[in-house]
Amino acid sequence: MTEPTSSARRRFLSRLALGVAALPLLRVNRAAAAELPHLSPDDPAAKALHFALDAAKLDPKKEPLYQAGRHCGTCALYQAAQASGDWAPCGAFPGKAVPKTGWCQAWAPMA
Repeated sequence: MTEPTSSARRRFLSRLALGVAALPLLRVNRAAAAELPHLSPDDPAAKALHFALDAAKLDPKKEPLYQAGRHCGTCALYQAAQASGDWAPCGAFPGKAVPKTGWCQAWAPMA
């Protein structure tokens, strides 16, 4: 087996495993997704992860983990398929909906 094929296979298998591991996070009733309460920045979990309603308003000097272009809409934890308007369930905040424009320290790139 050549190195590029082996590397591609490992990458595929690791992404497959990540996808399978994330399945329980995606099991939210679609009808209930529209009724989820919106996450407040004052929520203790939101404070712990430095959640902001609008990533565009973040100061990178105050929030060094933030990078331009990162927001809930580009995060692997944002469940866009279950969105109601610009709000959708988030794997980092079970039972709460977050705005597409939001951001927190749990931001993860989409595979």
